[in-house]
Parts: sequence; C-alpha cells; structure tokens
Amino acid sequence: MADRAVVIQELAGVVGTDYVVHEPEDLVVFEYDGSVDQALPMAVVIPDSTSQVSACVRVAACHGVPVVARGAGTGLSGGAVAEQGGIVIALTRMNRILEVDADNLLAVVEPGVVNIDLTHHVASDGLYYAPDPSSQRACTIGGNVAENSGGPHCLAYGVTTNHVLGMEVVLADGSVEWIGGKTRENAGHDLRGILVGSEGTLAIVTKAVVRLLRQPESVKTLLAVFADLDEASAAVSGIIGAGIVPAAIEMMDDLCIQAAEAAVHAGYPEGAGAVLLVEVDGIAEAVEEEAEAVEEVCNRFNPLQIRTATDEDERERLWSGRKGVLGALGRLAPNYFLVDGTVPRTKLVEVLSRIRQMSVDTGYPIANLLHAGDGNLHPSVLFDQRKPGDIESALEIGGKILEMCVEVGGVLSGEHGIGLEKQQYMPLMFNESDLDAMARLKPAFATNDILNPGKVFPSGASCGEFSQMAAVAKAGPGASA
Repeated sequence: MADRAVVIQELAGVVGTDYVVHEPEDLVVFEYDGSVDQALPMAVVIPDSTSQVSACVRVAACHGVPVVARGAGTGLSGGAVAEQGGIVIALTRMNRILEVDADNLLAVVEPGVVNIDLTHHVASDGLYYAPDPSSQRACTIGGNVAENSGGPHCLAYGVTTNHVLGMEVVLADGSVEWIGGKTRENAGHDLRGILVGSEGTLAIVTKAVVRLLRQPESVKTLLAVFADLDEASAAVSGIIGAGIVPAAIEMMDDLCIQAAEAAVHAGYPEGAGAVLLVEVDGIAEAVEEEAEAVEEVCNRFNPLQIRTATDEDERERLWSGRKGVLGALGRLAPNYFLVDGTVPRTKLVEVLSRIRQMSVDTGYPIANLLHAGDGNLHPSVLFDQRKPGDIESALEIGGKILEMCVEVGGVLSGEHGIGLEKQQYMPLMFNESDLDAMARLKPAFATNDILNPGKVFPSGASCGEFSQMAAVAKAGPGASA
C-alpha cells in the first residue's frame, strides 16, 4: 500500500502545496460528481500544465495509485468518482484557449475550458462550437471528450467525437503523445475515435483540437404544444419521416413543463401534456421553408398551439426552460434518478407509454425529458431518499427502463457514458467476447489499470451497490442532461 504522506509530498513537489488538497474536510467537495456523494480520494492535485499532469501521473504510477481525471464534476454517470481512492487530477486550472484558426475552422484548447466559453471566445469571428450539453455553462471540454457528450443540437451536428480532430494525451506511465492533429484525416488506426468516450480509462486529455462552425445566417425556434405525450412523440417521427432534419428537436412532458415554468418562466403554457422545442438554422430562405414544413407536419398531430420565437430574447427564454428543467425538478421532489438511454425514433410512442405505465404501477412520478430527434431519453424517477426503500425502488425502475431501451433496439447511453451507473447493464448489449475485446484496450494502452479503474466494465465491486448509488442524483440548481 502506498504511503499517503509520501505521495502527497511528491505531488506537492510537482504543483506546490497550494494545489494539493488532502485534508478530509476539503476532500468532501471532490467526493462526488453530478450523481451523488460516494468516495473520498487520497488527494486531489490541480496542475497547471501538461508537464505537471505528466509528473503527477508518474508519481501515481511509481506508487501504484489509481488516477481519476476530473473536469467540472457535472458528469451524470459517476465517472469522476474516485471509487478506489487514489489521486484525482482536477484539470480546471488548464482553461486556456491556445489557438483559434478561423480560416481552417479549428481551435486548440486545454481540457478545463468551459464549453460555452469557447463559443463566446470565437463569436466575434462569426464562429461557434457546436456540441452543447445542457450543462454547457459549467461543463468542460475535457470532460465532454471523455464522455463523448451530446446535447440538443447533436441531432444535426453530431456529438463530441464529430468535432474533435486530435488531442494531446498523457498515458499511464506519464508519457505525452499526440493523437490525430489539425486535419480531418490521419493515416493509421483511428486512436482518436477510441479515446473519445473512453471515460478517462485509457489516457488523460491535456489539449484538444476541435472543429468550429460558422454561425448560421438565420435561426428559427418553434414551440409546438400538445395535449398528449403520444401526439408529441408521433410528431417527432413525422418530422424526421418527412426528410426534415432540424438543428434540434427537444421534448418535455407535463411534469417537466410544470417544474421549468415555475422556476424559469419560459412561457410554456399551463395544462399541456407535452411540448416540442424545434430549432432550424441555415440560409434564411431555407430556414423559412423548413420552419413552414415543420409546422405543417406538427399540425397533423393535433397541436394545441404552435408559435415561433419572434426575437432572440424569446428564443433564449424558450431554451432557458429546456436547459434548466432538471434543476427545476427539485420543486417536485428532493431527488431524482436520471436514466440516459436511446431508442429508435419509431419506438418513442411505445417506450414513453410503457414508462408512463411504470409510473402508474409503482406510484413514483417519472418526468420525461428527451433529445427527441435522435431518440435520447432522459426519464427522471422522482423520489425522496430520506424515505426507506425509495432509493432501491427508483433504481429498480431505472434498471427496467434501461432493459426496455435495449429490448426495443436502443442502447444504454446516449451521452452520459457508462461510468459506475450502468456497468452492470453492459451484458444486456454485449456478450463476454465483446466485453473481452473492449477490455483488451487497457493493456494495449499499458494502463496498468491505474487510470479510472473500476469504470465501464461489469467487474468486481463496481458491479454492486456502489454503481447503483452513483446513479442517484440530487435535484437542484446546475443539474443537467
């Protein structure tokens, strides 16, 4: 067993004593991510450069101590939780935008850059960064890369992996390598594609080359209001079936509308069973045509009303309700268990109907929030963890929802990753040979199992109670999906 005092002393020698957190009362802040309080690390180190990250990893490797990379802590699958103790490397000081190449539509950033700050930084050049998790005002690009994060606009523009060209990484022995680069194509195996979404189990990202897009000439945001969730779901399939691919199609049910409207006053109508938030962008003439086409399709499914944001303020207000809804669920219950699964769009009506029946059968309210255009579900089981048996019941419901997602041809995660939350469900999608093939990446990268151990794969203690508890989130400000 590593000598804790020696490890802390060596880390302090790398970054200075002010940037090593090791007192128990200070470590509590790093005990959890966006899920729930779980495990205290041995120490938290906050480096300022790639060379410091490298040196800290060497210290960990020398002592055989686990290493967990951490961004803003907004992850929702327990990925930043130091389940086996060890060293947490918090990358928030590495928050510099190192280069913007407007001609080639790319930027080089450090992992601690907050997602939306990059868009703000390049806005004067008429550019933006497309991936937009709902926590984009807080989450960092390094964490987005680790989890392959999505967001409302991933329907048209893709998730994080579609916007990362290359990255500088620190491997488990402390060595520094570049994977990919500044061009769209690189010879050899696609190691970039392997590392994006690997949840910090193979390497730690210290720089990323990301694609930038030009701001669209025109944007229109429509709010379609329905009396029934099934009609809203059918409208989603109708829009995509008509060959229309908007920038975003978001859906919220009546519980989400109730919570969001009380908290944000976004202008969602009372008494609605569901709303669709549809956004189209591009050349002005094409946007007008597409918006009209979306409205025409929605009118086939008996909407109560359809309205279009008349200016940027109204558009921002409509989106504020969508992006603030999970935090607002705290008005309805003290806790929620957030499920992140994806199903074929044609199965939305069936799946949401079955989720609604689960709620009736169990007595637990389930608030449904969806990146509906690509079938990414976020059902939130509302409960009170202070009541005996509530956590277990919520987890059981969540497990059944995940099983249903796979059963209808979907997958376990659309954007939050596997982490601790879903690892026991991996056999629903993969047989032993599949899991073994994926697990061989760790020795291929010579991780010695010190990089974020116990995550993703269903093995050991990470398959039991801990992984379930990590999926339980506390509703409140800053919650996101």
